[in-house]
Amino acid sequence: MSRSPRTYELVLLGATGYTGKLTAEWISTNLPSDLKWAIAGRNAKKLQNVVDELTQLCPNHKAPDIETCAIEKDELTILANKTRLLINTVGPFMYYGEPVLAACAENGTHYLDCTGETPWYRDMIDRFDETAKRNSTIVIPQCGLDSVPADMMAFALQKYIRKELNASTLSVIFSLYAVKAGFSGGTTNTAVDLFSHYPLSRVASDMRPFSISPVRPTQPSNPPSASLLYRLFGLNYIPELAGVQTVGLMASIDACMVHRSWGLYQTIAEKSGRADIAYGPRFRFMEYMRAKNIMAGALFRFGVALGGLLLAFPPSRWILTPLIKKFFIPAPGEGPSKETMKKEFMSYRALAIADTDKKEKVLGKMDIAHGGYVITALTLSAAADLILRGDLAATEAGKLGGGILTPATLGEQYLEKLRSFGLNIEVGL
Repeated sequence: MSRSPRTYELVLLGATGYTGKLTAEWISTNLPSDLKWAIAGRNAKKLQNVVDELTQLCPNHKAPDIETCAIEKDELTILANKTRLLINTVGPFMYYGEPVLAACAENGTHYLDCTGETPWYRDMIDRFDETAKRNSTIVIPQCGLDSVPADMMAFALQKYIRKELNASTLSVIFSLYAVKAGFSGGTTNTAVDLFSHYPLSRVASDMRPFSISPVRPTQPSNPPSASLLYRLFGLNYIPELAGVQTVGLMASIDACMVHRSWGLYQTIAEKSGRADIAYGPRFRFMEYMRAKNIMAGALFRFGVALGGLLLAFPPSRWILTPLIKKFFIPAPGEGPSKETMKKEFMSYRALAIADTDKKEKVLGKMDIAHGGYVITALTLSAAADLILRGDLAATEAGKLGGGILTPATLGEQYLEKLRSFGLNIEVGL
């Protein structure tokens, strides 16, 4: 669709929330100083406070304008038509996300968010994928900690295997190697509310690995085998990933995203005849977290399973949810302090196996000197910078022209942008 001139290149919606403020800071300090942008939300006074903080942080950069906007169709339509791209950090997305995404998809405004709510993501695909395609709108949900590290690591590994070994990728195993990071009230409240908002059967169905992929593999590779002892405790042992592996907290969320990227690239390859861009017909992604030993891994897995079970079924959910919100998690809008965040970090390791007779192994490494919320600000800002100022037409997202896409469809340009912003991904034999 042809786009009328827009007032802004970028609008950040939700800039007064915890993640929104961090994203505003990252945009202000890392995107071009001549960027035409605005921050948006309901409360003009709180937005002005954010602008004042940004002005002190970057006195030589143009301060963002302020746009007041409620989560209401008419106001969102006006806002969407003022900007080329909108970043949405207003969650939970299952409550507030649809009208924002809809306004962007319907009005040709590129869209990024930081949801980790896979059932909501699937709803958006069903309802707005065709609309976004028709209006040439690039829509990339889950462009934060969920699930850029996993999605881009898998993309980088399969690209390396294709280039260096001239082969497809059989599997990618992604592991959280080390972490020191806090959590915010908004994110944890969302996780608790997910089971109340969606039926358990729906959550279980949408968390299956290929639930949001446009295609299914005919014969996906098998998960790595483990000894009886490890299987008894629900663990795995992978020497290349530093040993004992337990359940990853974001494993299901990330697997859905990575397999959507696989499915999109597989579909593009089949339609265009460019077999070299496909991950491979038997590709599978798996995610774990490194444990110190079998006992620690088993206890962690048991705790995660028990917590999920208690939240999944009433009446235990009705009893536990208000107690958890009152005594164990921060209020929405709160999170780690600035001093705490300076000490945070996250490290990942990955193992990819080529789909060849020799089953060659390729290793991946990602060390980030930030916690999850700064990583989300970084990944959103990097994606926005690429879409607005990069060679978008050369990416698969640009070639597709629009739709509900994934971070990996931004391709190697996004990898390089992330590296320049401090999220470094290394791969090699």
